Amino acid sequence: MSGKQRIDDEPAFVLHSHAFKETSLLVEVLSRNHGRVALVARGARRPRAALRGLLIAFQPLDLGWFGQAEVRTLAKAEWQGGQPLLGGQALLCGYYVNELLLKLLPRDDPHPALFDAYQAALRGLSLGPPYQIVLRRFEMALLKELGYGLTLDLDADTGSAIIPGLNYAYIIERGPVRRDDGADQGIAIPGRVLLNMAANDWNHPETLSHGKVLMRSLIQHYLGNQTLQSRRVFVDLQDV
Repeated sequence: MSGKQRIDDEPAFVLHSHAFKETSLLVEVLSRNHGRVALVARGARRPRAALRGLLIAFQPLDLGWFGQAEVRTLAKAEWQGGQPLLGGQALLCGYYVNELLLKLLPRDDPHPALFDAYQAALRGLSLGPPYQIVLRRFEMALLKELGYGLTLDLDADTGSAIIPGLNYAYIIERGPVRRDDGADQGIAIPGRVLLNMAANDWNHPETLSHGKVLMRSLIQHYLGNQTLQSRRVFVDLQDV
């Protein structure tokens, strides 16, 4: 996108905002057609500012902005409605999803499919537990859009189909391989779980248990040295 181009009527969600100078906000948003964008909302912190109550997380917005720098200027924001407010554990899960996007998704990198996956995740969280299914599906969609998509139905060594009754080791940036007795590399995972994950079927407790371990390892690998603050908040919540 050209830095001089004015953008209007762009579907977006606020991922994070913080105070900027005396009366403004610096807002990171996920937009459908322009990816993650940084915007300055001038005067948004003034008591009577029209934007003051609009720039909140997890609510669908229609935005307009302009500017030449990496941080553009917000020109308008309109609430689109239709998304229930998140609360309790669902809210914590929402913050986790937002933090993943902030730390893994580069700015100005459009991913319409990821935007759709994000909307689906918010809808899923608003419906109540089990939240872990929503999170695993979003994590997989995020990794796929970032170019780290998982091959779960083929043995990385032989190219043959995963066999449900066998045990495998998932080796990051390589994939699943047959797990020999005594092997200590990779993340142990049954073949039937790999196939359930490949089918995006999370309706089995075993799949959720193994899938959480695998996805956490993958996410941490791609985060590198970055720490997820949201994970610290619910580190003791066993189902997320």
